[in-house]
Amino acid sequence: MIDVEIADPAWSQALEDAEALVRAAATATLESEGAVGEGVTVLLTDDETVRELNARFRRQDKPTNVLAFPAPANPERLLGDVALAHGVCAREAVEQGKSLADHLRHLVAHGVLHLLGYDHMSDDEAQAMEGRERSILAGLGIADPYEAR
Repeated sequence: MIDVEIADPAWSQALEDAEALVRAAATATLESEGAVGEGVTVLLTDDETVRELNARFRRQDKPTNVLAFPAPANPERLLGDVALAHGVCAREAVEQGKSLADHLRHLVAHGVLHLLGYDHMSDDEAQAMEGRERSILAGLGIADPYEAR
């Protein structure tokens, strides 16, 4: 089950199919990891909301592109929540020469992988996580997000 909440209308204004893009990326990520049937909630929100979440839960008082909040084990099979900040994501897409749609799908995959236990604190972890992202995105027809443009 993938729930998508669009709290910032800027997402829908920029991407008519924002919800479908999120669902496709989350589904592809769950399928790639054998986690079909697991639940994820994705919040498409604004920079201020993500800044507040980042300050409260990570003690970093600044907005960031994506945050992932794993849920404790539960009988409903809910993995957790992912929140994305529109302004940060839109700026990054422009800076990186990517479409917002492709960047959104990349960051959804990234966030869902965090919920599945992936991290990038060490070089080895980063390589493993980025490899999974590349594979998932390739399956969605998206170019390598880490390749210089």
